[in-house]
Amino acid sequence: MSTFETIADIIAETCSLERDKITPASHAIDELGIDSLDFLDVTYAIDKKFGVKLPVEQWTQDISDGRAKTEQYFVLGNLSAEIDRLVAAKTA
Repeated sequence: MSTFETIADIIAETCSLERDKITPASHAIDELGIDSLDFLDVTYAIDKKFGVKLPVEQWTQDISDGRAKTEQYFVLGNLSAEIDRLVAAKTA
């Protein structure tokens, strides 16, 4: 199963969303309507599933400081790529 598929399954289950509406182009907050509390639950489930710690506080700071756009971390295809990068860095 791909990283995206795993994330989509976690989001569908955690946020009670229809799985077929979750695509790599979906923005977790703007399109799927995941609120901050649900996103914390999703983050925790992702951390546990992949054995990494998503740096959400750093991402939020980067967005606030203008170093990144929300799409970089919250569009699911991009989030999947970030998780793959974190997993690769952990195993390197």
